[in-house]
Amino acid sequence: MRIRATAAAVSAVTGALALTGLAVPAAQAADSGTPYTLDVSFSNFKIASSLKVGATAVVSTKVSYTLTHGSDVDPTASDFFTDPFLYHGSFDGDDSSGEIFGGTPATCTVTSATTANCTSTLEIHPADGDLRNADAGTWKGAAEAVDFNGQDPDSPNLDLSKVGYKDQGDLATTKVLRLGKLTANASPEPVRKGRTITVTGKLTRANWETGKYSGYSSQYVKLQFRKKGSSTYTTVKTIKSSSTGALSTTVTASVDGYYRYSFAGTATTSSVNATGDFIDVQ
Repeated sequence: MRIRATAAAVSAVTGALALTGLAVPAAQAADSGTPYTLDVSFSNFKIASSLKVGATAVVSTKVSYTLTHGSDVDPTASDFFTDPFLYHGSFDGDDSSGEIFGGTPATCTVTSATTANCTSTLEIHPADGDLRNADAGTWKGAAEAVDFNGQDPDSPNLDLSKVGYKDQGDLATTKVLRLGKLTANASPEPVRKGRTITVTGKLTRANWETGKYSGYSSQYVKLQFRKKGSSTYTTVKTIKSSSTGALSTTVTASVDGYYRYSFAGTATTSSVNATGDFIDVQ
């Protein structure tokens, strides 16, 4: 996971520069002063309410926010950069679990002399170690901006005292959830009316540390039924997943229809419905 160092302004700016591929060596930064606080602020941060992240697939989400700036700041300048990010833990402290960034700076459209609407895309790469299982839950939105004020970021003589930087946290919240998966299989099929049907299945969720899906134990899961010709599922009973996430229960065959399991989700794992399995009752 990409980690931002916020212990000092220099570290923060070098973190911002890393976004644009313009990293400054720490020793050089220390020799060339510290950045000043850029006259910007961020608001109207909008992001999806939850992000369901599987074991390996990249997850992207759009983010938008309003950048408000002073008269001496030009967000359209080629050496001005801003981007949103998510963080988990303390914004200013050392206990942050890490941060989620996008691959490129945000694109901003000027809306007035002091405001601009900015949009970007955040990306989560679970296969690259962006997340640990303990990171699942609520994350907060933040944004940052850096202005080089006409200086060449690649210059060995970059004067950080002439570079403006500002970051701001606690702009919004979203849930980063381990993706849940659920199966259902009803048998035997066909079955005579009045006979016993066994419905088995398994509840699993993404394990970000192994890149696989593992059983989700001791979770309440609903067995639901949809009569043939209907579009509505009704709950038949609620059961609990085993230590391996396995599910199994029995019902009495009555009419043709579909059985499925339904999981409401938790604070760390997404909700999920299994695909309905059709039973032909004769």
